[in-house]
Amino acid sequence: MTPTGWFQVAWSDDVDTGAVHRLHYFGRELVAWRANSGRLTVMDAYCEHLGAHLGHGGHVQGEVIACPFHGWQWDHDGRNVCIPYEPRPNRGRRMRTYPVTERNDSIYMWFDVAGREPHFEVPDIFADFGDGLTAANYYPQMRMLRTRVTLHPQYVLENGVDFAHFKFVHKTPIVPLFTRHDFSAPVSYVDFTITFEGDDGQSIGEVKSGVEAINGGLGVAVTKSWGMVDNRTVSAITPVDDNTCDVRFMVYIGRPSIGDSDKARRRAAEFGQMVIDQFDADIEIWSHQRYQDRPALSPTEQESFMEFRTWAAQFYPDFHPDSESAPA
Repeated sequence: MTPTGWFQVAWSDDVDTGAVHRLHYFGRELVAWRANSGRLTVMDAYCEHLGAHLGHGGHVQGEVIACPFHGWQWDHDGRNVCIPYEPRPNRGRRMRTYPVTERNDSIYMWFDVAGREPHFEVPDIFADFGDGLTAANYYPQMRMLRTRVTLHPQYVLENGVDFAHFKFVHKTPIVPLFTRHDFSAPVSYVDFTITFEGDDGQSIGEVKSGVEAINGGLGVAVTKSWGMVDNRTVSAITPVDDNTCDVRFMVYIGRPSIGDSDKARRRAAEFGQMVIDQFDADIEIWSHQRYQDRPALSPTEQESFMEFRTWAAQFYPDFHPDSESAPA
């Protein structure tokens, strides 16, 4: 449960300027705090002095966080910059900080057990699809949060190549057709043709709608739908401990090109909730799923699942392809 990558730990509006926010991920006590300049920091929670928890009484002073116990001050890089009752700081101790980025109205931290720096970026729900649309073209983000769900992040991303489940979990009339699998880099791409309308008598060639997905490692995926109600989604799965994850899911519904009536906003909210409910149906499956190291795949599933699992292995620093241990 310690894959390498970017993982969402909060929404941006969870951490106001001057605020300290408690976090618990990857079996660690953490804090996120925002300096008066707006700069965000995620760091280990326990003060290097005598171990006080900075999330319980710690406070922001300008561009540093001060410990509630003895007032020791730590900066964005985890360095001690002030001991109020000494003439100079302790330059020999440093608190661990983590790379952070804010995107998709969310806060992401980079986690790597070996302490390596980020080598790919978090997908952007608008810019990375290259169609010129921005948040201004969409209603405000709708959100879902499920805490401490018993699942692994890989289950969620693996779902993106599982064509057969759409008919049985999401009740699509026909099985979708996958038109792109690109697993050549840490950020991967999956496109497929899909419809939620009609009946099983139609052919896939008659379907004029689909989904484009961009996966940023195992922690975050963004999607864009076309040919149906204009919507984009972000799914973010973050390990809490050795058995559970927090699951966040966000939906953006497109604003109508002409007018923006109360009726249109209500319909957008209803459709957004339908999209969330569809994702919730997957969570129910994942939370009771057992990882199959050598799954009994059908012939048409074989290539996409194995291609995905080969790609996923790169995010486990301790995984060796020749060993008997599974990536998950």
